[in-house]
Amino acid sequence: MAIDQRDLDTLRRVILEKSAIVLGDDKEYLIEARLQSLVDGVAFKSIGDLAAEINRNPRSPVIHQVVDALTTNETSFFRDSHPYEALKQTIMPGLIERRADVKRLNIWSAACSSGQEPLTIAMVLREHFPVLNDWDIKILATDLSSEMLERCSEGSYSQLEVSRGLPARLLVRYFEKDGIRWRAKPAIRDLIEYRQMNLSHRFPVMPQMDLVFIRNVLIYFSNEMKSQILGEIGRVLAPDGHLFLGSAESTRGLCEDFERKMVDGAVLFRLAG
Repeated sequence: MAIDQRDLDTLRRVILEKSAIVLGDDKEYLIEARLQSLVDGVAFKSIGDLAAEINRNPRSPVIHQVVDALTTNETSFFRDSHPYEALKQTIMPGLIERRADVKRLNIWSAACSSGQEPLTIAMVLREHFPVLNDWDIKILATDLSSEMLERCSEGSYSQLEVSRGLPARLLVRYFEKDGIRWRAKPAIRDLIEYRQMNLSHRFPVMPQMDLVFIRNVLIYFSNEMKSQILGEIGRVLAPDGHLFLGSAESTRGLCEDFERKMVDGAVLFRLAG
């Protein structure tokens, strides 16, 4: 059954207010699919009842659950292989040479969802760059959803999740069996710090980032918010750092701080000038 338009407007409004994410007309199916499981788990008979509760009580705890449900993005290990190939072949060797005197790297995985992206980055570093074993490496993984961050910190994945994109040799090397699930080993988990962060707010104090991954995220924001986020990234990215966006995303017409470049089949962005 289709969601009543007034209820749909309520849900879109609360998501926009809390996350700045725009859910257009083409996202009605997503709203219904994700909120139905939430309705089934709480004391509401329908999505309409859920929307009515939000209208009655602007501070209702269910709002947090709705935002969590609707801002969780699809992800997988080694999603879209080109960025990781560029990281392995060109980007990391260059960074290692330029940072050899300080032996320190800061990497940010924004909107990390259930955590496959930061773990993939950690695996690339451990697998291909043993020179980094005595470096100070910090991978900051952020997300709006506290539920997702709790999952990330556990580092636990189902058989289906590890089967999506993760080669068997890396699975047995960097994960251990935990009942019917797989848990990431300390060799990669210890590189990552998880932190809640709303991209639509002014960024908190952050170290200068050598690499920023914010892939397949900007598509959910208005152009004004995209420009704001890109401007904030420009302020935390190192002058010789790299920005990774999704394959269908660009800074063009949104922020003049970046220039586009192709590296090993991947489209990357660097600060202009």
